[in-house]
Amino acid sequence: MEIKEAKTFFQRLKGLMFQKKVNYILKLKTNGIHTFFMKIPIDVILTDKNNKILYIYRNLKPNRIILPKKNVKYTYETPINYLKNIKINEKLKECQKL
Repeated sequence: MEIKEAKTFFQRLKGLMFQKKVNYILKLKTNGIHTFFMKIPIDVILTDKNNKILYIYRNLKPNRIILPKKNVKYTYETPINYLKNIKINEKLKECQKL
């Protein structure tokens, strides 16, 4: 699955808002997100600077907030159940086929 990185302020602000279907993973350099204006639930993975998984939020519904978390560097927004076998403390490898 393709990984798209939100690099600009507007890309990070928009995220996956207003999407009716998600067929890619969105990488954001942030330690917290919201799901306001989203149409579908998503899975969210928060990692440190080395992509070690610190938090996993599965089936996160629209209109929710994940407050900023300590030591989190990257946030990955994915379609629900796409990365269902990952666990906290594993390393998320961007180069592998996610």
